[in-house]
Amino acid sequence: MSLFTQFAAYVEQDKAAALATVIRGPKDLLGLKALFTDEAAPVGSLLDTPWQQSIIADATDLLQQRRSGTRQYEAPEPVEVFFDVHRPAPRLIIVGGVHIAVDLIRFAQPLGFATYVVDPRTAFASAERFPHADYLINQWPDDALPDLNPDGDTAVVVVTHDPKLDDPALKIALPSRAFYVGALGSPKTHRKRVDRLLGEGMTPEYLARLHAPIGLNIGGRSPAEIALSIMAQIVAVRNGQGESV
Repeated sequence: MSLFTQFAAYVEQDKAAALATVIRGPKDLLGLKALFTDEAAPVGSLLDTPWQQSIIADATDLLQQRRSGTRQYEAPEPVEVFFDVHRPAPRLIIVGGVHIAVDLIRFAQPLGFATYVVDPRTAFASAERFPHADYLINQWPDDALPDLNPDGDTAVVVVTHDPKLDDPALKIALPSRAFYVGALGSPKTHRKRVDRLLGEGMTPEYLARLHAPIGLNIGGRSPAEIALSIMAQIVAVRNGQGESV
């Protein structure tokens, strides 16, 4: 199977991938390709050139920026490489069918996020309360999140204030590739959460990924204002304007 066909398959499945192709340069180099994905090591004849490390670095950078682009290399003649980048739509997984979740969805969807509400309590996570959610999952987080497989285009927010729901979710989200993990709660609540998770084997390195207290400090008080601060922080992190997790 050609690299172009493999790239097309990733695009069809809405998975992150980049296809690098030489579009200008010496005839013997034209058309050389390399494929980059989140699932496997890069492959392709373009990686057998003197610019292998630069190609890998540029592909990684453009995938993170979620945009296609061209780059030039000298070895010794100028060579131009086009990187065709595909990133899936971002996902927002909300653990807890509380009122803030209602507003989070309203802010997230116009920004292109597919929204998921995870809560086993059907009185909270119901179709009546969340008719606007893309996916409503009435399961415990430790059952639902492994199947959802948080990746580099996923933000996870836990908002229940209930350790029986929040802690299992964080145990899965923090070691995952999710670009953002946040938890609602006061500094005192967060200290207790950290102590619990450390006591259950969570490493300090993973806990350092957690945004808590959650959201940008905009002085928000109402559920809508808190939801706005959370989405603003998620967008900032995704765009490289905040601490990457």
